[in-house]
Amino acid sequence: MAVTWRAVALAAAGIVAVVLFPATGTVLLWTLLVIAAITLDVVLAASPRQVAVSREVPASVRLTEPARSTLTLTNLGRRRLRALVRDAWPPSSGAVDNRHRITIPPGDGRRVSTTLTPTRRGDAHADLVTIRTAGPLGLAGRQASLTVPGRLRVLPEFASRKHLPSRLARLRELDGRAAVQVRGPGTEFDSLREYVIGDDVRSIDWRATARRADVVVRTWRPERDRRVLIVLDTSRTSAVRVLDAPRIDASIEAALLLAALATRAGDRVELIVYDRAVRGRVAGQTGPRVMPAFADALALAEPQLVEADWPGVVGQVRQRLSQRALVVLLSALDPAAVEHGLLGVVGQLTERHQVVLASVADPEVDELRRGRQDAAAMFDAAAAERVGLERAAVAVRLRQRGVEVLDALPDHLAPKLADTYLALKAAGRL
Repeated sequence: MAVTWRAVALAAAGIVAVVLFPATGTVLLWTLLVIAAITLDVVLAASPRQVAVSREVPASVRLTEPARSTLTLTNLGRRRLRALVRDAWPPSSGAVDNRHRITIPPGDGRRVSTTLTPTRRGDAHADLVTIRTAGPLGLAGRQASLTVPGRLRVLPEFASRKHLPSRLARLRELDGRAAVQVRGPGTEFDSLREYVIGDDVRSIDWRATARRADVVVRTWRPERDRRVLIVLDTSRTSAVRVLDAPRIDASIEAALLLAALATRAGDRVELIVYDRAVRGRVAGQTGPRVMPAFADALALAEPQLVEADWPGVVGQVRQRLSQRALVVLLSALDPAAVEHGLLGVVGQLTERHQVVLASVADPEVDELRRGRQDAAAMFDAAAAERVGLERAAVAVRLRQRGVEVLDALPDHLAPKLADTYLALKAAGRL
């Protein structure tokens, strides 16, 4: 049973009347009248259990974009339904105006919609639908909470897609659709032209030269159908907050931009989400199916409070790749974690593959490094300087083992990784 504000006001009025006009039995009489009115209203109110409820919600939506949860309510009872309906969702789903007043005649139905603006990646599951009916007097009614399943998958925002057009233009230049041509090992033949001073003599086409009076060289274009494997580290270091967001969010943006760019280049892109176990995987997708698969897998990627199993990463890479490929490790350039994990096994990757480590840098460290206000700021600056030197030292050791190291701010990581991919492609190193 649910009592409305009208019943409370009626009871309050009775109390005021008793205070102003005290008399024997007045309190008892008024109480009985209020109880009788409330009971009659409850009896005449429609039953919320005789309401059929179904839900329609999109399968997925990008982070910060709106979606709608639509409830269809059908009155199966014999009485007119006057009710307040609440469509409950978790706070991170950003439900707005989720309470709806409805009136439904017997046998009829209504549709109500709740706007959702999610603020967190992952699966948002609908909570209970609460229906509070009211009697004809509006004093009381009935209430029931019904389970109406609903799931909305919140995909990554992919804010870095704004960098895609400029990188695609550079890709078209590398691919030979513009005036720029490149040469180098591991590229596909494109055309012949006359030799000029500075050309690699290994590019000379001796058969074509024999048929002509001038020396002729081959021009090349970047190969298509290369393999790109992105490994997203979800160990404890990915949970560190940088600029009020987990480090993993910037890594996800970088993975999406690289996947979009490499797919347009005709390369085969795969994804492994890993810490000490495989948390997600995308493999065997081509063309327009790649980005939806990546977004779906990365939507569920969450940091795990465990140490990364780098020998396990090497095993996963060997299992997936049988030929030379680009392996991108989206992890942290944390000196302790790298020295005790990645550094010992990275040689097993670089001996067969081109390896890139992309890490998110913390701008607060640079701010602390500049502090000179007082003694405490000086100590903070010294500590920040030491951290920077340790990161630089471990980056040098990785580069000595053949790893391309990127250490960029969250907003710059995705475009810098895309630029590195294009530079490797232009140099014929993929």
